[in-house]
Amino acid sequence: MRWLRWWGDDDETPPPAAAPTADSSGDPVGDTTQILKRITDAEHFVNQQAARLPAAAVVRSRWLTDTLREILDTSATRPLDIHAVLLVRNTVEDFLPTTLRSYLTLEASMRDRPAPVPELLAQLDLLQEATSNILVAVRAQDRDALTTQGNFLRTKFSGSDLDLP
Repeated sequence: MRWLRWWGDDDETPPPAAAPTADSSGDPVGDTTQILKRITDAEHFVNQQAARLPAAAVVRSRWLTDTLREILDTSATRPLDIHAVLLVRNTVEDFLPTTLRSYLTLEASMRDRPAPVPELLAQLDLLQEATSNILVAVRAQDRDALTTQGNFLRTKFSGSDLDLP
């Protein structure tokens, strides 16, 4: 029906589906392989800078990367919520490195003073708290999925009130 093209109705195929959302580097947002690589890179950075960081900051940074890795490990059974993916990705790519680099750019004489260390540790604690909350939420999602499946199975395979005698 060529004459209908003027009205916008044509026989052409629909446009292809949109590609997965990607960030500015071209990586898909939820690519867990890339995020795991970035977590490993962050761990290497923390290890390399361990001599210049307070011991408590090294321990808290590694605890944070361990928690991030644990969140990603849950994606083996079910895809992660976009909020969890974004928090993990932003933490490992921006929040943690920026926090550590901000401390490391201080002059050595400033780093030895007591004021910057508690500030660094407080920032790492905030990151850990947010990450731990996401881990709890992901685990709660798993628990809810198990409960929902159990309810479905009970409904499906238990006797019905409508059964005839």
